[in-house]
Amino acid sequence: MLLVAVNALVGGTLGQERTVLPLLARQVFHLDLYTSALTYILAFGLAKAAANYVAGTLSDRYGRKPVLVAGWLIALPVPFLLILGPSWGWVVAANIILGINQGLTWSTTVIMKMDLAGPARRGLAMGLNEAAGYLGLAATALATGHLAATHGLRPAPFLLGAAYIALGLGLSAGAVRETRQHAAAEAAGHVDPGTRTGAPLGNREVLTLTSFRDRSLSSVCQAGMVNNLNDGLAWGLFPILFAAAGLSVGHIGLLAAVYPAVWGAGQLVTGPLSDRIGRKMLIVVGMLIQAVALALTAWGHGFTLWLFAAVLLGAGTAMVYPTLLAAVGDVAHPAWRARAVGVYRLWRDGGFAVGALLSGLLADAYGIPVALAAVAGLTAGSGLLVAVRMRGTDHLPG
Repeated sequence: MLLVAVNALVGGTLGQERTVLPLLARQVFHLDLYTSALTYILAFGLAKAAANYVAGTLSDRYGRKPVLVAGWLIALPVPFLLILGPSWGWVVAANIILGINQGLTWSTTVIMKMDLAGPARRGLAMGLNEAAGYLGLAATALATGHLAATHGLRPAPFLLGAAYIALGLGLSAGAVRETRQHAAAEAAGHVDPGTRTGAPLGNREVLTLTSFRDRSLSSVCQAGMVNNLNDGLAWGLFPILFAAAGLSVGHIGLLAAVYPAVWGAGQLVTGPLSDRIGRKMLIVVGMLIQAVALALTAWGHGFTLWLFAAVLLGAGTAMVYPTLLAAVGDVAHPAWRARAVGVYRLWRDGGFAVGALLSGLLADAYGIPVALAAVAGLTAGSGLLVAVRMRGTDHLPG
């Protein structure tokens, strides 16, 4: 539960940006092209994806806790760059640092919970972890929307982020314990399903097995990438779409908070549910629900309909998010599970970068509704690919 609390702070650190930065890009820095405005999400996604991979490798080599603490230390400059930055380049730099922070801290909390929970409760553990992170994100997005409406876009919203970082660093350094020994104990009783022998896999073998060779793991990787492509699009374009329709900053903040709030709370149900009914069905249905929600947002209009679409998008994402992580844990041997999680999260959070670039280019060329509709089609295709290619993973060894 201490790690659940820490991950709530990780999510809140990201949530300080969700409502404010798209408005900052348009109103303060006067960025007219969507592609230019979304550079901060592109930078964040690339940095986080790389940090995820590094986190898995380093946590196997040096332990989980040092990686977690390092992630918080790296985040210290972020609020000050966002508050004081005189140009958009400062915001992009802050998001590179934030991406590294999120990759190191969030990946490590995932790995540590897998170490502690064991296979029978893996979905529950992932549901708790991801729910905490995204409820923290949602609450902060709502709070920063209120702060921005009351006190302006800077500095008040980002002071909340500074408090989260200080608290997260203190808890991680002072109270969190190392968990790597639990994975070592679990590994001693398993034959490695990657080699069918007791020989360990190297980093390159884990990368190729997780990304391409294993049907289940590769299916999980592509679905994770498309899921976060959706989130990158929602983060960058939803506030702009809602503002162009005349919604107030308060209403925009509410819509920005509802989607991750439903996503976060829903995982308390879908995580343990995946332990009971399996992973595959939840992933397929969740991706299809996300596609419907994006289509409604694209072609609908008005606060009420967009609120319904946000709830739907959050519900679909809740079905997918902890389930994908649990599926990785099902297949990966404990000896290389942390690295497999890092590879999966490399692909998944690369979706932020792909989503920012793809949705920005489409929105500049054809408008935001067309960009949303195109991504809706891509999301539906991803869910169908999982239905065809992925094996059920909940009963596999490991």
